[in-house]
Amino acid sequence: MELFSFLLLLPILLVLFKIWKWVNDKRDQECYILDYQCYKPADDRMVGTEFCGEVIKRNKNLGLNEYKFLLKAIVSSGIGEKTYAPRIMFSGREETPTLADGILEMEEFFQDSIGKLLSRAGVSPHEIDLLVVNVSMITAPPCLSSRIINHYKMRQDIKCFNLTGMGCSASLISLDIVRNVFKSYKNKYALLVTSESLSPNWYAGNDRSMILANCLFRSGGCAILLTNNKSLKHRAMFKLKCLVRTHHGARDESYNCCIQREDEIGRVGFYLGKNLPKAATRSFVDNLRVITPKILPVTELVRFMVVSLVKKWNRRGSTKGTATQGPIKAGVNFKSGVDHFCIHTGGKAVIDGIGFSLDLTEYDLEPARMTLHRFGNTSASSLWYVLAYMEAKKRLKKGDKVLMISFGAGFKCNSCLWEIVRDLEDGNVWKDEIQNYPPKTLANPYMEKYGWIQDEDPSTFKIPED
Repeated sequence: MELFSFLLLLPILLVLFKIWKWVNDKRDQECYILDYQCYKPADDRMVGTEFCGEVIKRNKNLGLNEYKFLLKAIVSSGIGEKTYAPRIMFSGREETPTLADGILEMEEFFQDSIGKLLSRAGVSPHEIDLLVVNVSMITAPPCLSSRIINHYKMRQDIKCFNLTGMGCSASLISLDIVRNVFKSYKNKYALLVTSESLSPNWYAGNDRSMILANCLFRSGGCAILLTNNKSLKHRAMFKLKCLVRTHHGARDESYNCCIQREDEIGRVGFYLGKNLPKAATRSFVDNLRVITPKILPVTELVRFMVVSLVKKWNRRGSTKGTATQGPIKAGVNFKSGVDHFCIHTGGKAVIDGIGFSLDLTEYDLEPARMTLHRFGNTSASSLWYVLAYMEAKKRLKKGDKVLMISFGAGFKCNSCLWEIVRDLEDGNVWKDEIQNYPPKTLANPYMEKYGWIQDEDPSTFKIPED
């Protein structure tokens, strides 16, 4: 009888063991951020109104019409006077960069931010098991990940990945690599390094669709320390809940709207097409379709479904067209499942568009606007400056959810949701100046200083010496 009872109990015990093992393995696959460090370049690399004027005047290929275009672009960009440029700009050599200029720009960032991060976290470079580096616009063997390994003398069995050409959405692509590696290896440390090399990529021509990038992009970067070691959960800042990647590279219109190419006479630059907003909207909508069910409560999804069915029913029989232009509202209350929105600072129009689509308030958009104003578009690292602003403002509380949204060449839209593990209030890169934000006005002084260009006559215009 006891044997019979044991045989009946054995399958149940086996099932319970399988469930316990699945849950335990799942816990070992979690992805936590232990700490992160944004890069703040030295003050001698700060870009003010006067310096911007000097750089523009150095380009002898520009005429009055290009000056007017650039003035309009920078005035409406949302970028302030405290952003940073690479050192090559200050030596007047932006049109004749060398390989060493690009490497120096990256090494200056690596040695500052990675060193600060590992020191503060109490983690030795020798303990890093996985290194993922993403810098889109520079490829120089040995790769940048190898240069980091050499500088910090990391282990010979470290797993490293070096991503290039991924654009402004590369941070979350790198994060996806970390997440997938964590599923196969337990108790590991990962170092994610994200930045952009501007030194070799200044456009010296007069094609408007290519000189626009000169106005928007600025120097920056971030190093992030991650782990899947559940014993370190109490030290973690964030826990990754989900991540969704959308790629529209198969659409020619999307693929070609944001691309590095040569102009008519062979000068290399980064082309930003007029159809870029349309491509961004398409990828954003498709990305939301996938991530929305993962991050919002069932009650909100049911409400949205009912409202959509009612609207569809009411439109039946209507012969009027309903097509509209511009950003599309999602119709879902994202605040029912998300507390904070970390938006890529691709430009004022990007922030405004996402704010409209998700029905966000100025409070929700403030971190992205302030980051764009203070640091500009730092490409793939911009998300982490936005996150740091929220932390410096002491907005991030235990249990809150943070939605990150990024766009990049390809065309790509990537998003992820973080859960805050403990109350956060470190200032990171904003520590010494967060009390000054938001300022009374985001207007920059470019129009005040250079507005006279608007009244100039092309037939008599001459570039002033001062």
